[in-house]
Amino acid sequence: MMRLALVRALHGIGFGNVKEAADGRQALEMIHQRRFDLMLLDIEMPVMTGLEVLQTLRSRPRAEWFPVIVVSGSEETGSAVRCIEAGAEDYLPKPFNPTLLRARVTTSIEKKHLRDLERLHVAQLQREKDLLERTQRRLQEELDEAARYVASILPPPMQTPFRIVWAYLPSTELAGDSFGYHWIDDTHFAIYLLDVCGHGIGAALLSVAAIQMIRSGSMAGVDFRDPSRVLAALNAAFPMERNNNSYFTLWYGVHDTATRVLHFASAGHPPALLVTGVRTGAPQVDRLGTGGTIIGGLSDIAYPARSVAIPPGSRLFVYCDGAFEIELRDGSRLDFDGVFVPRVMAAAGDPNAPTALLEWARSIHRTPDLEDDFSMLAVEFPEENGVSAGENQSCG
Repeated sequence: MMRLALVRALHGIGFGNVKEAADGRQALEMIHQRRFDLMLLDIEMPVMTGLEVLQTLRSRPRAEWFPVIVVSGSEETGSAVRCIEAGAEDYLPKPFNPTLLRARVTTSIEKKHLRDLERLHVAQLQREKDLLERTQRRLQEELDEAARYVASILPPPMQTPFRIVWAYLPSTELAGDSFGYHWIDDTHFAIYLLDVCGHGIGAALLSVAAIQMIRSGSMAGVDFRDPSRVLAALNAAFPMERNNNSYFTLWYGVHDTATRVLHFASAGHPPALLVTGVRTGAPQVDRLGTGGTIIGGLSDIAYPARSVAIPPGSRLFVYCDGAFEIELRDGSRLDFDGVFVPRVMAAAGDPNAPTALLEWARSIHRTPDLEDDFSMLAVEFPEENGVSAGENQSCG
């Protein structure tokens, strides 16, 4: 009689899709077969009590929960309270009032729909989070692979006929710095270091493209023994407007082993430092720079070159601006002439001078991590004359 009265009342207030269960076990079987938005649950029933049914329902995963309104008489108030504590949404006293029934049922179903929407939103957010994490992992893997490739194209240190060591520390996964050295022919040895503005994938791609062009000698009609022509050809090959407004600085030198003369030119790059007198304990330094314009900035630019004789036992330091544009712990900037150059001169006799200078730069920087890429290579020229490419066939 109570079920019939409830069904009629629910139909009367607009809820037509109503299913009946004669007892708690039958109700659980129906719930197992389909999903419901609401249950009106009598406390006193055959086979299973309303409290037992409710406890069984609430033992299921929370995602399967739906609101339950317990129907109780005035003498069952204590049982109704226990059902509320067990997870019932609300209660409806017997005999029920149609207006109160409408209010309780409508409110419970609306709250259920809101919770469903919330779960869907949370699930969507979790899917988006998982997708973002997978994407980030994939991007990180690709960045790591790209960083390994950039590092792999750097030349290995040399021992003969020149001793060349270097230090390289990107400030991010992908740096815009790159450098190299190779034999052009039997008596001409090229040394170069470039620095692309900015960091990240774009800077790394431009850096790799430029360094590979220099290394392969793939610019038609360019004499790679002539620094002026090399810089002019690179400037024509990499205009800013075709490279996302990116440019790079470059120091390029060619050592003629027959005459012990170094021909060099620079494009917006810090001057290389040639340190002599290391063995005598009275080092002197010569700044090797020509003040040329950045590569890619303006078209049809001429790049002046200079030449300098290389005394036996000299050390040549080529580096990027990240080696000395350092913010100190007191907020000031490192003094290039007053601090950096003397420090390079003092380290010139160290077999691993670039690494020592890198550690020094990190020790004086305001944070352990440098704000820019650090690249430096040191070339120790031999004491004797007569070196040639044949003495170092493995250098590439």
